[in-house]
Amino acid sequence: MRANVWNGRNSVEVENVPDPTILNDRDAIVKISSTAICGSDLHLYDGYIPTMKKGDILGHEFMGEVVEKGKGVANLDIGDRVVVPFPIACGDCWACKHELYSVCENTNPNAGMAEKVFGHSSAGIFGYSHLTGGYAGGQAEYARVPFADVGPIKIEEDFSDEQVLFLSDIFPTGYFGADLCDIQGGETIAVFGAGPVGQFAIASAVLMGAERVIAIDQYDYRLQMALNKAGATDIVDFSKDPDIVEQLKELTGGRGPDAVIDAVGMEAAHGHGALHAAERVKQATRSESDRGHALRDAILACRPGGIVSVIGVYGGLLDKFPSGAFMNKGLQLRAGQCHVQKYLKPLYDHIRNGDIDPSFVVTHRMELGRAPDGFETFKHKQDECVKVVLKP
Repeated sequence: MRANVWNGRNSVEVENVPDPTILNDRDAIVKISSTAICGSDLHLYDGYIPTMKKGDILGHEFMGEVVEKGKGVANLDIGDRVVVPFPIACGDCWACKHELYSVCENTNPNAGMAEKVFGHSSAGIFGYSHLTGGYAGGQAEYARVPFADVGPIKIEEDFSDEQVLFLSDIFPTGYFGADLCDIQGGETIAVFGAGPVGQFAIASAVLMGAERVIAIDQYDYRLQMALNKAGATDIVDFSKDPDIVEQLKELTGGRGPDAVIDAVGMEAAHGHGALHAAERVKQATRSESDRGHALRDAILACRPGGIVSVIGVYGGLLDKFPSGAFMNKGLQLRAGQCHVQKYLKPLYDHIRNGDIDPSFVVTHRMELGRAPDGFETFKHKQDECVKVVLKP
């Protein structure tokens, strides 16, 4: 089969690789109909996530048709159309029983490696380095899905792939970010980053009843999507004024947002002055893995007693964490890889009810063989790119 593989920093290539096979009774093989390039894939592409190996198959957002299954997969039939969550969860451990699927205790065969970095291991993740299990990803013609009796959701309505594909990651992740904010109705929520995850965080905050949702980005076309498609009420364009904290205070009568969602993560582009320059050098030389501009500004901007929700991916260490502001303002810091399986059914219901059509984020569609072009287009924001869908 053909698959998009990692060949080193800033290098991916579509190659012929062996077809996946059933390895245990809870496996399924999915013939992929649509897959996508995620913002977190760029961290792999840029070389900031360790333990990648040449030839690793990328991709953790995919869907398709079940073409083979093990005898332990009773919930799916051959021919079923499914969306596959990016975290691999066993369904039986303490974490899974508490709906903490992205920290499943049984699905990362390299848990010891992850424990040395994070203290505990995350779940296995498709196509996301050997730190998360070394599983082959879904930017391919076929994928092996372990624990298929727990993860995939069956799509029974006649939706297009693009309407349901993002149940695999970015729609639940954005919703998770908003859910962490404890929205009861009437709040002001600020979202750092109007990329695909940020768009869904905005849309989800609106669905939950936030009164104002402020989108923060430096690209006008993404801010316009946030306003016109996702439902943002206000925008902050930091390319015109880099002092995001002050702008958010002005928009909120000096108090700050009730909660702030960091949908940016480790490669934050905004920042200015000596600290910004120093962090870019540190990250480029691998003496620091994460740039912390977005997280610092989120903590400084959030109102006292508020919540900072972090769904942008961070991989290691960052400098200048504002611990004084975090502690003295009495903030709650909530974070995580999304527990996708927890949100699949309610979000699928939102799609079925017509509350949201997630396909609004798609700007580019390419055949799988053009995956290297897709990565370059997405990384460099060419042609007003927000989201790339690949078709095997």
